[in-house]
Amino acid sequence: MDITIRRIEPEEHTALGELTARAYLDGGLLDLGEEDPYLEVLRDVASREARAEVYVAVDEQGTLLGGVAFVPDGGPFADIAGPGEAEFRMLAVDAKARGRGAGEALVRTCVERARATAGCVRLVLSTQTVMYAAHRIYGRLGFVRTPDRDWSPIPAVPLLTYALEL
Repeated sequence: MDITIRRIEPEEHTALGELTARAYLDGGLLDLGEEDPYLEVLRDVASREARAEVYVAVDEQGTLLGGVAFVPDGGPFADIAGPGEAEFRMLAVDAKARGRGAGEALVRTCVERARATAGCVRLVLSTQTVMYAAHRIYGRLGFVRTPDRDWSPIPAVPLLTYALEL
């Protein structure tokens, strides 16, 4: 399957928002399900794009397969990135497209963007403990666990952190 990674187009905001929301809901990643307040954040791609670079994976027919938000400078959309670090967030792949390489292609794009960012020495991310497929991608690409940076946005949601030295 040919996959293209590119910046999102405005007319794709709603579709990526729903894809991301479904990935988190169907994956059991939102403790409050449809009532979880984070769901609206996941759906709000326009706000995400205003504060980060949003990339999408599409197939040869232009079907949206997934997306990710890349924060090049530890800016206001970053959760854990500090000086000299870039971060990516909200990596999501449509359930029907999993196993085809879209997630890894999106992460590779973030690695390339971080390496192209002046002064950036590290790419960091947070992930939920049950995102096993994502953890495998991170390990395959050279990311290492950084348990000293693990954190919880709310008490019931512990997040693991990873970093890639550039």
